[in-house]
Amino acid sequence: MKRLLRHLLTGAAIAVAAAAGAAAPAGAVTQQEGGVWFGPELDWLADSPEGYADRLGATPATYLLRLGYPIDDDAAARWERAASDVAAQGAVLALVLEPTIDLENLDSGDADAFNARLQSLHDQYGTFHRIRFAPEMNGSWTEWGQQPTAYVDAFEVVAQAVHDGDSTAEMVWSPSYGAGYPFERADGRLEDLTFTDLQRLDTDGDGSVTEADDPYGPYFPDPASVDRVGLTMYYFGKGEAGAAAGRDVPLERNKAPETGEVSERLQERWGYTTPQDETFYERFAVGEDKPFTLDTGALYDQSLEGDSEIEVKRDWWRQVLAELPDYPKLTALTWLEVVREEAEAGSEEVDWRATDDDELASDLLDDLEGTGVIRWSPITDVVTPDQGYASTVQVREGGDEIKWITGSAAVLALAYLLSGVVGKLLPKWRYSDDSSTRDLRIDMVRGFVIIVVVVTHIEVLSPYSLASLKVIGAITGAELFVLLSGIVLGMVFLPSVKRVGEWPAALGAWARARKQYLVALAVILLIFILSFVPFIDASAIMTFTDRGTGEDGETTTGRVYNLYPNAERLLDYPPPWYAVRQFLLLEMGPWPFNIMGLFVVLSLAYPALMWLIKRKLWWVLLIGSWGLYLVHDFFPGFAPLPSQFNAVFPLFAWQVLFTHGLVIGYYRRQIIRALTSIPGKILAGVFVLGYAGFLVYLWAGDTYGFTPTPFPADLYGQLYDNGYQRIDLDWGRLVDLPLVIICSYAVLTVAWKPLNALMGWLWVPLGQASLYVFTVHVFFALAVANIPGLDRQSFWQGTIIHTVVIALIFLMVKKKFLFSVIPR
Repeated sequence: MKRLLRHLLTGAAIAVAAAAGAAAPAGAVTQQEGGVWFGPELDWLADSPEGYADRLGATPATYLLRLGYPIDDDAAARWERAASDVAAQGAVLALVLEPTIDLENLDSGDADAFNARLQSLHDQYGTFHRIRFAPEMNGSWTEWGQQPTAYVDAFEVVAQAVHDGDSTAEMVWSPSYGAGYPFERADGRLEDLTFTDLQRLDTDGDGSVTEADDPYGPYFPDPASVDRVGLTMYYFGKGEAGAAAGRDVPLERNKAPETGEVSERLQERWGYTTPQDETFYERFAVGEDKPFTLDTGALYDQSLEGDSEIEVKRDWWRQVLAELPDYPKLTALTWLEVVREEAEAGSEEVDWRATDDDELASDLLDDLEGTGVIRWSPITDVVTPDQGYASTVQVREGGDEIKWITGSAAVLALAYLLSGVVGKLLPKWRYSDDSSTRDLRIDMVRGFVIIVVVVTHIEVLSPYSLASLKVIGAITGAELFVLLSGIVLGMVFLPSVKRVGEWPAALGAWARARKQYLVALAVILLIFILSFVPFIDASAIMTFTDRGTGEDGETTTGRVYNLYPNAERLLDYPPPWYAVRQFLLLEMGPWPFNIMGLFVVLSLAYPALMWLIKRKLWWVLLIGSWGLYLVHDFFPGFAPLPSQFNAVFPLFAWQVLFTHGLVIGYYRRQIIRALTSIPGKILAGVFVLGYAGFLVYLWAGDTYGFTPTPFPADLYGQLYDNGYQRIDLDWGRLVDLPLVIICSYAVLTVAWKPLNALMGWLWVPLGQASLYVFTVHVFFALAVANIPGLDRQSFWQGTIIHTVVIALIFLMVKKKFLFSVIPR
């Protein structure tokens, strides 16, 4: 219970901090100093920041990742995933660069290429980096060790590139604790030293490199290239000062550290045979005025007897934490959180982790918090997948947007007026409404809407894309998609009940919802699998690059959001629960598919909602629906589900469209009779002409310079921002929606035959299989993204692509390809 409560409180704190971070200007990292930053070095192939934070019960300030240098494609991919995961917690990424080639062969080109990636990731994710180039360079166990001249040159080259850039990253110089130096008992390579290096390392001038020589100074670069100093100081369980540094001393039993060992080490007394004049801390932290980072950890061999794991590890970290008051420049601690083979333990596999055991993790958190100085995340702006999901609904900015909305409303109002004339003059064109379960006018509109969705998500320039962005005014295809789906389900419910009964009809509806859910999981998983296929780049739909038109405006331009958080953990055996949970709750997935989760949830609620409507309690349903809408309006950050869709299409807001659709569909006949009566025609006409006239009147005042009394002169200029933006389901979009429905329905009713002959062959079958089309279009979006040499701004290329995609989807619908698998 204690651990659960701690998780809940931590989650609440993270949510509050994330909300606060979102309110700040996004894009520029607002790194916050203060306290001691604590975090782990993870085994990134088997662990993740989310998993670690879940085990510890708090979110660390920093994480450490090791990469080979120069950076190859594999390292770049791992780096990008880590940067994205760390940014989602507002944490700092400590990046260890381990040279994979001789230091002499590293050059400025490698450093510039590294810095280009560093800056790109900083811009994309807002991740703050601390760069540790070739740490433990004074050790003999690293390929780059004990080569002071080449090391210093290489460090300074990397530092120059980083400091010349604008990533704000820090360079960290971090040798290993010096007792036992030059570690000739452990694979020493002193015989390979050049004359220059030998002179540099022979600090006492006796002609050889011994334990009497300085273990740090020869490797220290130009102080201007170093932003922070660090020290690696692990506990290998040997227990004796004289055996602390030599790998030839076997580890025979687990032993808790001696009292005061950490203090002795920080004072450069533990394990030395020659007294040191100054401590590392005094020389490089205080003397050079640099912040100090300590990398530490305590190993435990599960196969050996001796002291318990909790005694070994807890005693060690408690000694470390006890030293914090005496070392004010010690501002960051990293704990080694891996299981690996260790030469110090006879190349046996040992456990360095402090959170794998619940009791151990709980004690660690208690002790960290007990210091009163440990700083948790967020340290930087929190860049979450939810922000990425939300950014996929793009705001249309600029003064012309409200003009397009006004123009669309005026055209629809004119079409509504003309529909009355056409209905009188050409009655043979009318739609014959004799079906209780199928209305082809609705199918026609759904077909048009689903084409708009396909065109919008396949982002190339064409006549289709220009029309889809402007033709339906303030609303998007999503509003119509949800509303019309509700209408269709409301229409078919009563006939289904009459045919099989209410309970079987409900079971059938839930079976359909289950099928939708399984298909959603399948699509998410298939895209993830395809990302591993050579020559397929799935990042176009597995990530989303902010175009600067989202809620935060241009400040987030270029930021890249990972929409598959922790998906790689699904490959673990067994996969961790947090990754499985994110998959099952649809917290990951391709961005063109995110509304699918909303349909799954609404479909699950559908039988219960229809139970109310069938008993004439539609008014109860609508009151409750608007109540939920108001909850969202007053508490927009509240999310009943963590699913991906909720950041884009908040359930409490968007359900209002679906519930109204159900009521409209169920009472379609009665509503049509009411609206086609004289009072109904008058009311509909007043709404259509009044709304369009209102917008035109304000537009005229703004255009011709008069005050549109009784409205303020600047009202027109504020309308778009206050009621029509696409980042939320505001009043303007809700009003625009019935305008589009009423006018389009009226036009289709009186001019059905020519319109059906013109476009019905395409729109009607696509509308009748709209959910199928929506599902398969994700794979077309992926295919288009992988067309080599594609120019997305080429009008003729875009026209061909959109035409071919629509034609192929139409052919698949006509052939009923996979109709038995994919819901329609």
